[in-house]
Amino acid sequence: MKLGGKLLIALAPLTAGLVLSGVVAAISIARLGDGSRRILSENYRSVLAAQRMKEAAERIDSAALYQLAGRTVPSAEVAQHEARFADELAAAAANVTEPGEAPVIDELKARWATYRALLAGFEATPQAERAARYFAETEPAFTQLRGTANRLLDLNQDAMRLKSSAAMDDVRWLERLIVLVGVASTLLGLLASIMLTRRALRPLGVLAQAVRRVGEGDLAARAQGIAGKDEVADLAREFNTMAERLERYRKSSLGELLEAQQAVQGAIDSLSDPVVVLAGGGRALNANRAAEALGVELDAPAPLAKVAPEVRAALEHARDHVLSGRGPYSPRGLDEAFASGGGDSPRHYLPRATPLYGEEGAIGAATIVLQDVTRLLRFDELKNNLVSTVAHEFRTPLTSLRMAIHLCTEELVGPLTEKQADLLHAAREDCARLATIVDELLDLSRIQAGNLVLRRAPVAADDLVRQALEAQHASAEASHVTLRSEVEPGTGTVQVDEARIQLVLSNLLSNAIRYSPEQGEVVVRAAALSDGRVRFEVSDAGPGIAPEHREAIFDRGFQLPGQPGGAGLGLFIAREIVQAHGGQLELATPLAGPDGKLAPGTTFRLYLPVAA
Repeated sequence: MKLGGKLLIALAPLTAGLVLSGVVAAISIARLGDGSRRILSENYRSVLAAQRMKEAAERIDSAALYQLAGRTVPSAEVAQHEARFADELAAAAANVTEPGEAPVIDELKARWATYRALLAGFEATPQAERAARYFAETEPAFTQLRGTANRLLDLNQDAMRLKSSAAMDDVRWLERLIVLVGVASTLLGLLASIMLTRRALRPLGVLAQAVRRVGEGDLAARAQGIAGKDEVADLAREFNTMAERLERYRKSSLGELLEAQQAVQGAIDSLSDPVVVLAGGGRALNANRAAEALGVELDAPAPLAKVAPEVRAALEHARDHVLSGRGPYSPRGLDEAFASGGGDSPRHYLPRATPLYGEEGAIGAATIVLQDVTRLLRFDELKNNLVSTVAHEFRTPLTSLRMAIHLCTEELVGPLTEKQADLLHAAREDCARLATIVDELLDLSRIQAGNLVLRRAPVAADDLVRQALEAQHASAEASHVTLRSEVEPGTGTVQVDEARIQLVLSNLLSNAIRYSPEQGEVVVRAAALSDGRVRFEVSDAGPGIAPEHREAIFDRGFQLPGQPGGAGLGLFIAREIVQAHGGQLELATPLAGPDGKLAPGTTFRLYLPVAA
């Protein structure tokens, strides 16, 4: 027998119990319906006839009262009511169903005949004698007729109440019977169905245990003791065949592939850095032990659920970068490292990701390596502390050296030859460049240590531009470059540390002057924006910045190839200072001119908040 037939047999007791409950309920409902119909058929018609007879008798008596008052009542109307009374009396006589109802019907017939005879005599009596005859004969007969009709009505209404009460008792009894039969049949059917279902599905447990053993690597496991011709038996035979083939496969030369995969997995597990292979939809294809130590679970529906939030964010960002088709994800420096783990010694990781291609060349997953750069960051911190210390120690002798060279160039200690003056002027320029580098290193150390203190105050935008141009006036004249200011009226004031912002503008202007050709022009603009910021622009007519250098122009230590300069920290420090003010510094030069070549000139834009 097939598995479907066995399951149907297992469900048969439960179905039978439900059918039995339905049959009992149907019989109970039919019995209640019969009781209701019996009440309507046996008593309701008699009650309706009694009420109609009372109504017809009252109309006839009202006609007699009208005649007594001297008013004429059509005889056809009275005849209509008499016929109605007679019809209802005949209907009541034909529906005698209760004990004692027949004598009441006979009495009602007799009183109706008496009342009709008295009513006929009343109508034949002269008008002057009608009142006496009505109250002496007709009215008492009417009262007796109506009382007999009321007795018939009360008799049938009492019978209806008794039958309704009996019906309610039957309802309560049938309710208890239906509940009892339903619960008993359901429980017995459910128990029998469970036993038959377990018996039918017992081979599945044997098969599941064999599958579990094969999954654990025991390819000698077989599904034993499963006989028959149903689907489970067929599945067991197919499983045994598969297990035999897998066992032969392991022993064959193709098993070397599995050994190679295990070797690769062992190599990945030997790495101290966490390695995770993530696919779309949040699936994790592989991970080494270091990644599992961070909380990555390969078999879980959400593999990154137990990973720290900062680690999960880095993994998802790198995965999305690769799967979106933007190529490998490579950080530009240690600044992009993130910390994970509490305590006094958190670990710092730098994510890297490469695409993993499928058979058709599409990107199927991303291999992400979290490089542990904790030691590198510590070395970088030591290096920064060393640079800061050296810069501090270097500043004092540099100041003395600059003062000594200045005294010599001014010939305050004696006259100089032309050759000596040239050498000392060159030395003074080198000292000035070296002093600039020392200042930049000190600013860099303050920024990296988080000790950059801003003393903000409202400063007029035109004053900032004017002071920056005045500070670079001598340098511009020496380079034969013209400085020009374009400050829009009503630009207002900005809330900044004036000394720090002057350092930023000085850096931008000095770069613009350095790269501008002779007779060139450097323009500084300022304008108020509608979003509560002031935009400053520094534009020159230099050779421009190549597209491959635009991304790295603000990086620490970057210098344009073939250009003389300092330590390459000016723009990096300038951007850090602007961002500390809550502003933005960007390169706004177009990538190409109308002819498709590199556009000449460079424009830096500086956004600062307006003073409240």
